[in-house]
Amino acid sequence: MDIERLTGRFGARVRDVDLAQPLDPAIVSAIKAAMDEHGALFFTGQRQLSEEDHLRAARAFGPIHQSEFQSLASKEPNVITLDQTSAKGRGTDRWHSDSTYLRSPPVAGMLQAHILPETGGDTCFASMRAAYEGLSPAIQDFLAPLTASHSPVAAIARTNAPANYGVPEELKTRAPVSHPVIIANPRTGRKMLFVNSAWTIAIDRLTKAESDRILAMLFAHIGSPEYQLRYRWQVFDVALWDNHAVQHFAVPDYTTRRLMQAVRLDGAPPMGVAG
Repeated sequence: MDIERLTGRFGARVRDVDLAQPLDPAIVSAIKAAMDEHGALFFTGQRQLSEEDHLRAARAFGPIHQSEFQSLASKEPNVITLDQTSAKGRGTDRWHSDSTYLRSPPVAGMLQAHILPETGGDTCFASMRAAYEGLSPAIQDFLAPLTASHSPVAAIARTNAPANYGVPEELKTRAPVSHPVIIANPRTGRKMLFVNSAWTIAIDRLTKAESDRILAMLFAHIGSPEYQLRYRWQVFDVALWDNHAVQHFAVPDYTTRRLMQAVRLDGAPPMGVAG
């Protein structure tokens, strides 16, 4: 297995691993260690993964998460099919981690490109470990004991429940859940910023004015290019990333078909750093 760093802060390209075949336990362990180190991995030279292949590859790294947003195009409820000619208005064209409105958001995502548009369709990724480390010590200390509320309600209303997702009515009125603003990797202890502009609606125990200003500052901070990489897909490339440590942004600059297949991994609630 060959691993090549893609930026000075995070992200790596992985060669010489065939995800369409059962993975050797030693390779799985090496990939998990690389995930903790690099946050996001991009596997090149792949073959098209069937839904069964995709699920088998993902299960090597943990239990499968069943998304509440179910694609109508997929025959398998644990596989999400993103078949679009534009990402505009779909909610993915802003910085986010997947489904942080859940008490236990997915811990990882595995995404393969099946059909790519003639031009465009890149995905940007941002390291929340690097974003945390880029904050001043005073702001780090201020944020450490705080929690923030995450909710799907505003995002669903904003995107008008896109037709290619099955959106349960219950999600449109679900109560928010709270997560620590600063979390830690349970294996390495490295700290990360855990708010995002798709699902985070308020910092708890602050006034609305205080919360709005601090979140606006943090969202702008996450958008800094120094914490990001932009991945230009090749057909059948696979991305595997830590959903707690890395946010993503689907660039809506295409007007021809883009078909992506995704599987997410289940895990425990994010671990805070205070108390």
